[in-house]
This record gives sequence, C-alpha cells and structure tokens, in this order.
Amino acid sequence: MTSAWNNFLEKARRRFLLGLVLLVFLAGGLVSCRQDEKTKLSVFIAGSLIIPADDLERAYEAAHPDVDVEMEAHGSIQVIRHVTEIHDEIDVVMPADYYLIPMLMYPNTVPETGEPYADWYIRFATNDLSLAYTPDSLYADEINSENWYEILARPEVSVGLSDPRFDASGYRTLMVLQLAEAYYAQPSIFERVFMGQFEQNIRVRRDAERYSIHVPELLEPSPTTHMAMRGSSVALISLLESGDIDYSFQYDSVIQQHGFEYVRLPDEINLGDQEFAERYDNVQVELDFQRFSSVQPLFSGEVISYGVTIPSNAPHPEVAEDFVRFLLGPEGRAILQDNQHPLLETPLSDNYEALPAALQSLCEPEG
Repeated sequence: MTSAWNNFLEKARRRFLLGLVLLVFLAGGLVSCRQDEKTKLSVFIAGSLIIPADDLERAYEAAHPDVDVEMEAHGSIQVIRHVTEIHDEIDVVMPADYYLIPMLMYPNTVPETGEPYADWYIRFATNDLSLAYTPDSLYADEINSENWYEILARPEVSVGLSDPRFDASGYRTLMVLQLAEAYYAQPSIFERVFMGQFEQNIRVRRDAERYSIHVPELLEPSPTTHMAMRGSSVALISLLESGDIDYSFQYDSVIQQHGFEYVRLPDEINLGDQEFAERYDNVQVELDFQRFSSVQPLFSGEVISYGVTIPSNAPHPEVAEDFVRFLLGPEGRAILQDNQHPLLETPLSDNYEALPAALQSLCEPEG
C-alpha cells in the first residue's frame, strides 16, 4: 500500500512540474507575443538631436505603450540617403538642414510606386554654430571671439571637422570660416585653417554674387594634417572629451547639453540670426560627390533650420503622423526647450496642402 501510494505521489509531482513548466513556457510566449505586437516606429535623426530625441522617445512610448520608437542618428545627408539611396523603410526623418528634404527626396521616387519620397516638410527648430573646447585644449586660456581663427591655424592645434559630404554641420563649418573673412577683414582665414589639410584641397572661388566652396569627391586628410574628420559632428564629441582634439565647431544646443567651454561666434557669421540672412547668402558649398545620381548638392548659406517629414513609403504612416504631431505639440516642444534646443516660434511648412490634415493646425505655410 505504501509503495503504491508513493508511486501515485511521484506521478502527481511529475505532472505538476510538467504543468508548471508548460505554464511558464506559455506565459513567456504570451509576453513575447505582446512584445511582438508593438509597432516599431523607425525614426532617423540628425546627430545633434540625440539627447532631446532620447527624452522624446521615452515620453512618447510612455503615452503609447503599444509603440516601440527606434531612433537612429547620422549626419543629416546620411539620414536622407538611408531613404533615397540605401532604400531603408523609415517612418520619420529629421535632418538638421530642412533643405535636404526637397533637394534629395522630392525629385527621387520610390521604385515600387513611382511616388516622390516626400512632397512636404515642416521646419520646426533652429540653432547656431559655436567653437567648442575644454579647459585642457591648447590655448584654452587665450582663445576668444577675436583670435579663435588664428589659434585654429596653428599647426600644433588639433581640430575636429564633420565631413561636409555627409553632414550639414560640416558644410556649415566651411561657410562660417568663409564668412569670417569678411567679418574680421582677414582674407586668408579659410586658407590658413583648411589649405594643406587634405590630399585634394577644398577650393574657394568668387563670382559676381557669392563665394563658392567646392568640396572634392575624395576628401582624405593629408599625412601631416592636424584635423580629425568624422561622419557627423557628434562623433567628434568623444574626441573632444578625451583630448584627442582641441577644438570642434558644434551646434550651440550640443555644447550646452555637454557642458563644453566655447567661443560664441558673432551673429554675423554663426548662421543663427535671421537679421543676417542676406550676409549668410554670400557663401555656398558645392559637393563634387558622385553618390548623388539625380542632383548636384549645392547649399546656400542661410539661417540654420531643422526639418521633419514622413517618407511616402513609411511602413507605419499613421503612427508616424502621430509622432510628428507629438514632436510639434506642447510636450515635444517643451522637451526640446528643456534640452537647450532652440525652436522656431511657429513651425513652417512647404506644400502646406499636402500635409496630413492633423499636422496643418500645428504649423503655418512658408512665405
């Protein structure tokens, strides 16, 4: 009797354990299914938006637990190239230069549908460029708003440059150096800082209207260069923090977020003041870059303006629209301001009639 009872108890214990394992397995499967049910929203951003974008992601996911926002940061040109040339399916793009949207997305079409990748954008934020450094940078105790360009030209000083072939900060840095020549009445500033730093020089020519800066297709640092070039301006931050470079042009918001020392550049050249828009227009940058099969990238100097759009082949257009509405609404704007990122007083839209209806109330037509 005892033996039979023991066998019964052993079988019962095994059934219980088997049931428990099965229950855990099924529960894990249910959790996994629930996770898989989340909409994965792909958002590609300019690198200078990384810190506020992290807060935007958390706030949006907290309000929308069924959405998993996947942020990815690149230089602004590279952000657009992921859509138009690499053909990634992305829900929202936010470059630091709004003009990249009409330049590279309007004329290019989705292979499967023949539609333009985009036919509208909204400008929502601005910025300006300053020169960032740390207390350990060479001549940190000497540099100021009157001599910064002289210090950058010293051969022992290492300078970080964002690649102008991939990043808006890069070609804007070239503009700042050229604009500085007229402001300081020093016609050799650009040459002293950049000439001889690359295997093929960045060339500047003057026509009747403006200075034109030509960036060669192959922009390789020379063996004796004192410049470190990276694909985006934020990729230079770790080099600045580690002391591998002494100085780097960065957006003012990024400098504030990281607590760097900085030289604030005059409004006449920092690309951040609408009052000097005509002065900024005295310079342009042209990329001799053959990866752009349908357009010749030509960037005119203008006030810095960030843009956002939803590609026409976005996998989740309705969720993307809701995310842009969140970005442009009170909570999104507050997050940007809390992260020292300056905003346009009123977001402005190109091709206003093509906007999703829910976004029209959050902006005004340009012009």
